[in-house]
Amino acid sequence: MCILGKDKLVSLIEKYRIIYPYDYHLLDGDSYVLTVKEETTLNYLEHQNLISYEIVFTPPSLVAHLTAKSKYGRMGLSFLNAAKVHSGFIGRLALEIVNLSNERKPITIKRGDPFMHIEFITREGEPAPYVGPYQFQYLTKEERTIYVPILKQVFPNYDELAEKWSRSNIS
Repeated sequence: MCILGKDKLVSLIEKYRIIYPYDYHLLDGDSYVLTVKEETTLNYLEHQNLISYEIVFTPPSLVAHLTAKSKYGRMGLSFLNAAKVHSGFIGRLALEIVNLSNERKPITIKRGDPFMHIEFITREGEPAPYVGPYQFQYLTKEERTIYVPILKQVFPNYDELAEKWSRSNIS
């Protein structure tokens, strides 16, 4: 297992749209910095899901891990969920956060703010793509159709997967 560097990320972004849309300036060494879809204010002890603006696709040979930018941890935000993105997942990411600020004041994260790093890591073995209920989360029907040709290309068993997604009330 190894973390992919900037040149590999750019190649995969161009080939498979692993980050869409993307901004070259948000490539940060060995990660990409996802931004916030909508402005969010959290009051003290309030929990919310912060949604990424970008769509993420994790090809079958990869998994991804998320870490929030330390700026927000220093403000008092705590991150509640495990920060793993399964291979085969497509959708906008939800990062569960809670305001634990010592000042007990609201914290606002603005639309477009760089918020979380995503690192892609190689995996070994047969692909076991994600088929759970969050596949295609927060995507429009039009955005889903962008990924159908890519999914057919990377998953020889696409029809079987599409059936599983359909049974999960996803497609």
